[in-house]
Amino acid sequence: MDSMLIITVSLAFGLSFLFALGGVGAAVALVPVLHWLGVPFAAAKPTGLMVNTLSLSGASYTNIKHKRLDFRMGIPIIITSAIMAPLGAWCTRIIPKEVVMVVFVLFILFSGTMLLFFRSKKYEGNFRDDRPVAAPAAIGAAAGFLSGLLGVGGGGLISPLLIFMGFNPKRVAAITAFVVPFSSIIGFITYAAMGTVDWKILIFASLAAYVGGFLGTSFMQGRMKPGTVKKFLGVVLLGLAVKMIMGMF
Repeated sequence: MDSMLIITVSLAFGLSFLFALGGVGAAVALVPVLHWLGVPFAAAKPTGLMVNTLSLSGASYTNIKHKRLDFRMGIPIIITSAIMAPLGAWCTRIIPKEVVMVVFVLFILFSGTMLLFFRSKKYEGNFRDDRPVAAPAAIGAAAGFLSGLLGVGGGGLISPLLIFMGFNPKRVAAITAFVVPFSSIIGFITYAAMGTVDWKILIFASLAAYVGGFLGTSFMQGRMKPGTVKKFLGVVLLGLAVKMIMGMF
């Protein structure tokens, strides 16, 4: 194993462990870090999508097993996100890289701000129990497109918007964990069909990220307060955004 691959695997493990402590996916940080290490952007993004798929599939299984998932609420989001994810991936062929990087910075800024200032506990009293279609479907479409375009998954967009609409955070968390693997795997398949996947990096980085995420989740459940960790991760993401902005000039 060459030194660059060792560094990549170590960072994939470390970032996934760290972000799992806050209960969030690491792809939003993993993709730009892989790119800075010299991995082509087009190869870093499918790696991020595969990490999303692996890390959230287990959570979805648990939610389904314990009957926490509202399928009727989740299906419209899945359908639109699954349709838009491959479109987002394909658009990387026609949208200039500079534009994609700007969108990435904006997404990281949004995600970092949400981690720093948004507290879902404030909305634990949300009790909305209807199942609208149009607004969640639109959210799913936007999240799916961004998932394919950036390789980061759309959970960071889906979750706060649904909570702002009045849905209970626990219900939203189950829906998000169910939706993101679908859009991520479809986006990944699109990148694979376009021939941009670096399979060596994908396999090693994805496995390392999966193990890191699993251990981070286990550690967090026993010893950590997710709210405190999320504030730290928010600062990390805002720092990444600043670095990306500086790299544009």
